[in-house]
Amino acid sequence: MHIVRMLIVGLIVGILARFFYPGAVHMHLLASIALGVLGSLLAGFVAQLASGTAGKQPFHPAGFIASILGAMVVIFVARHFLHLV
Repeated sequence: MHIVRMLIVGLIVGILARFFYPGAVHMHLLASIALGVLGSLLAGFVAQLASGTAGKQPFHPAGFIASILGAMVVIFVARHFLHLV
């Protein structure tokens, strides 16, 4: 059940990141899920570095926003440094 929830949240985060990122970001559904999951992992990693604690906390709206920002960073890196998107 945890994996299904992670994929659904990843899809929502990926779609919102693509919507808020300036310019067109063309991806299919699976790439949007991967984008959202990577953005969430990046945001969790940065939050763990900043706070110094393990990130085993329940859902929090600030974490959702951080996940969207993390996904936007992934789009930026993929577009400007890796030339993927």
